[in-house]
Amino acid sequence: MKGLLAKHIADRETMWLIEGLFASGEGIQTEENPPIYFAGDDLFAALRPHGLPIGNLTSQFWANVYLHELDMFVKHELRCPAYLRYMDDFVLFDDDKAVLQGWKGAIRAFLASRLRLELHPKKSLVFPVQVGLEFCGFRIYPTHRRLRRSAIRRFVGRFRRQREAFQEGKLSLEKMSESVGCWIAHAAHGDTWRLRQRLFADYPLL
Repeated sequence: MKGLLAKHIADRETMWLIEGLFASGEGIQTEENPPIYFAGDDLFAALRPHGLPIGNLTSQFWANVYLHELDMFVKHELRCPAYLRYMDDFVLFDDDKAVLQGWKGAIRAFLASRLRLELHPKKSLVFPVQVGLEFCGFRIYPTHRRLRRSAIRRFVGRFRRQREAFQEGKLSLEKMSESVGCWIAHAAHGDTWRLRQRLFADYPLL
């Protein structure tokens, strides 16, 4: 990550600040993400810090900078004509299953050798779009989009707690309405009109 940023940032003080931000995230994800050994690693690889401080706004930008290398590989070396990525979720489309399997293997090798990353073992799949693609909280079909059931369950649970807090005077109507409005804005990107009508009939705001 430092190397990628240093290609474009010549100012030493800026790089000093960036290195301090990196250092603030060392060890945060050690328990959740144990060290991974890649080909050519020595015994000291386990001591190498990894992960970014999630609370810093810079980390979201840096994640995109880091995976820009993947974007360039997919577009210019694999020459995939239909590719999209949002943060660490990405999708490639093609009509030939064998081509997709070949791309998957090439991406796995590229991530390991260039970015020291692994594909998710359970989510990296090749399948027809007719069964629906889970992406950014939705299950997307060729003709429509639906919210994932897990996302609906999370919202219902959170909304129940907010309603209880409001009734107990622990949460203002303004804060609760703001939270619900954010969810509605997200859900509206899918075919969720009837779902929203049913949810708010079952769980009225007041």
